[in-house]
Amino acid sequence: MEVAANHAHPGVLTVTNEWEQSYKPLPFLFFGLLILWITLLSIWTFNTWSKRRWQTSNLQWVLTTVPVLKSLVVGLSFAFWYSCLNLSMCSFWIAFGVFVTRSFFETSCFVAFLLISHGYCIMHEQLSVADRRSIAGLASVLYIALTGYRAAVPQFAVLVVLIYLVLLYVIFLHVSRNLIFLQEQLQHIQDEGVHIMHTAVHTKYMMFKKFQGVMVIMIVAEVLVRQQLMMHGKANGAANYYWMRSLVHEWTEIGIFVYVGWIFRSRDISPYFSVVPSVHVLSESSLPPIFKLVSQLSFVARRKIC
Repeated sequence: MEVAANHAHPGVLTVTNEWEQSYKPLPFLFFGLLILWITLLSIWTFNTWSKRRWQTSNLQWVLTTVPVLKSLVVGLSFAFWYSCLNLSMCSFWIAFGVFVTRSFFETSCFVAFLLISHGYCIMHEQLSVADRRSIAGLASVLYIALTGYRAAVPQFAVLVVLIYLVLLYVIFLHVSRNLIFLQEQLQHIQDEGVHIMHTAVHTKYMMFKKFQGVMVIMIVAEVLVRQQLMMHGKANGAANYYWMRSLVHEWTEIGIFVYVGWIFRSRDISPYFSVVPSVHVLSESSLPPIFKLVSQLSFVARRKIC
C-alpha cells in the first residue's frame, strides 16, 4: 500500500502543478483587463458627456452598457481567481456572479449590434413596435440559450449556434437594407443638386459600411480563435496555457469593440445628421424625409426670392 501510494503521489503532484501553472496568471490577466476596461469606459463616458451638445441621439449612452457589463465581468473574474488561488477560498457566489454577468454581457453586445443594424438614432429616432419586440424576443432567447449552454446542458449547444446564426442573418439583412436606402439617398441628392445633405448621408453610409466590415471580421476572428483553441486543447490538454488562450480571446474582443465604439462615438458632425424620421415605418417612401425637407425649404426660398 505504501509503495502504491508513493508511486501515485508524484503523478497527482504533476497534474496539480500543471493546473496551477495554467491558472496562476489569471488574477494578473483579469486585473490588467479590469484596468483597461475601466479606462476605456471612462474615456467613452467623458467623450460622450463632453460632446453631448452636438448629439441629440441616445445611441452612445445605450452602447455604454457594454463596457459597464464587461468591467463587471472582468472584476468578478479577478475577485474569484485571486481568492481561489491566493486565499484558497473559491466563492460559489462570485462564480455565479461571473456566470450571470457574462451571459448579460454577451446578450447586451448583440442587442447593441441589433440596434445599430436597425438604424436606431441613425436612420430613425425611435424603432417601431415590431422592431422592438423582435429585438427583445431575440435577446431573451439568446440569454436563455447562453444560460443553458454555460450550465453544460448538451441540447443548448445546438440552440446557441442556431440563435447566433439567426442574429447574424438579421443584422446583415438590416445593414444591407440601410446601405441600399442610403445609396438611393445619395443618388437623389446628386441628381437634384441638394449638396447640403451629402455630408450627413455619406457619413451614415460609411458608418454602416464599416459596421458591416467589422461584423465580418468578428465572425472570422471568432472562428479562427475557437479553431486554434480546439487544436491546442487536443494537442496539449485542456489545462495547458489556458491563460494564453484567454488573453488572445480577450484582446480580440477588445479590438472589435474599440473599433465599433470609434465608428459610433460622439463627435461634431453635420448638423443635418440628426434630421431623421421619429419612428421607423415599413411603408416609408423611397425619397428620404431629409431630402424632401431640404427640397421643400429650397423651393420656399426660391419663391421668396422671386
